[in-house]
Amino acid sequence: MLENYNLFLLICGIAFLFGALFPIMFKRLPISLPMLQVSFGMIMGYWWTTLSFLNPLDNGFIIEKLTEIVVLVSLVGAGIKIDTALTWQLWRPTVRLLLITMPIGIFAMAFLGYYAFGLSMGAAILLGAVLAPTDPVLASSIQVGPPNTGGEDAPRFTLTSEAGLNDGLAFPFVYLAIKIAEAYSAGQHFNGEMLWSWFTHDVLWKIGAGLVVGVVVGKAVAKLIFSKRTRGTAISQGYVVIALTLLAYGLAEFVHSYGFIAVFVAAFAFRRSECEHEYHHKLHDFAEQSEGLLMSLVLVTFGMFIGQGLQSGVELTWRVYAVSFTFLLLIRPIGGFIALSGLNMQRTEKYAISALGIRGIGTLYYLSYALNQGFFRDEDAIKLWVVCSIVILISIFIHGLSAPKLLQMTISKERR
Repeated sequence: MLENYNLFLLICGIAFLFGALFPIMFKRLPISLPMLQVSFGMIMGYWWTTLSFLNPLDNGFIIEKLTEIVVLVSLVGAGIKIDTALTWQLWRPTVRLLLITMPIGIFAMAFLGYYAFGLSMGAAILLGAVLAPTDPVLASSIQVGPPNTGGEDAPRFTLTSEAGLNDGLAFPFVYLAIKIAEAYSAGQHFNGEMLWSWFTHDVLWKIGAGLVVGVVVGKAVAKLIFSKRTRGTAISQGYVVIALTLLAYGLAEFVHSYGFIAVFVAAFAFRRSECEHEYHHKLHDFAEQSEGLLMSLVLVTFGMFIGQGLQSGVELTWRVYAVSFTFLLLIRPIGGFIALSGLNMQRTEKYAISALGIRGIGTLYYLSYALNQGFFRDEDAIKLWVVCSIVILISIFIHGLSAPKLLQMTISKERR
């Protein structure tokens, strides 16, 4: 890879140029920026035969840390942009998606992974856990707009808040998969005592502590930034975004809780302080641009990985495509409809929210994190990478083509 470093930088530069010119050159085409960048990466990976193979099993640590940064920046951006106040009535659709839709997705994919691909129990649960969350990075195009711009409709708000919280809430199931795999690798059975330890520590403590850390950090940073001493001072939004992200994430991880939850909650708590202040708009702009740059880098590399796989003849059975389409077109939409049933929402809104569960960079992070623990068999790891990569690729194209029409359909229905 190092011998092709300069050429790789050139390819990334072209991808960044696509991002800069996309609103001008491609606005009339029914494609999204992720579709364009992944396609470009696939072409480069397929034809650039001198590039070292981007084997995810050999580069798991790099994948984990790079995708971790992208998700963190995306989470803080999502939290800052939400205008909707924290009330039960407005957040009820989000809570239902988290407590109903996501578990349905986890267990449905675990079932398919176990019986369709012959994965071990731990690997099957891991497959469900990494694919269940709606991705906060690739879903940014269907989220709410910048702070205080108005027009925060129910589908966009629900998808934004879901993507902000479900990344952290998927982690308990990732840890469950890791602990099951660890037990079986040591020749033990995953028993009731281990399950209780998982529930009390990885579910109750880590989620609760993550929420508390997020609120404390968000309120503390907001009090400092909006204090009388600093009110008239020009404070760099870049420093504040990074500080808010790293303080929340670092403190949450220090107390052994979920940093992803803490970062989103910290950003939202910061946003609710002086919520009409124009400074939030500046923070959002910085976070959005940073996220876009990092996303471009990951998407082009991901595309190159897919292209290399196709060029090298990686076997893709019909089961991979069947399960991928089943998950994206049936399991997620049905799970969404079940969760949103009974709510006072239009049918078009429910359908848009249920259908637009985009999968993406968060999946790559969770998968690399879990596999880096060293408890999963290489055979299972290869299957997991193949299935997850195809699901993400299909999601990028299906949701990239359908999202504008689905959201426009809900807006048109409201105007009637």
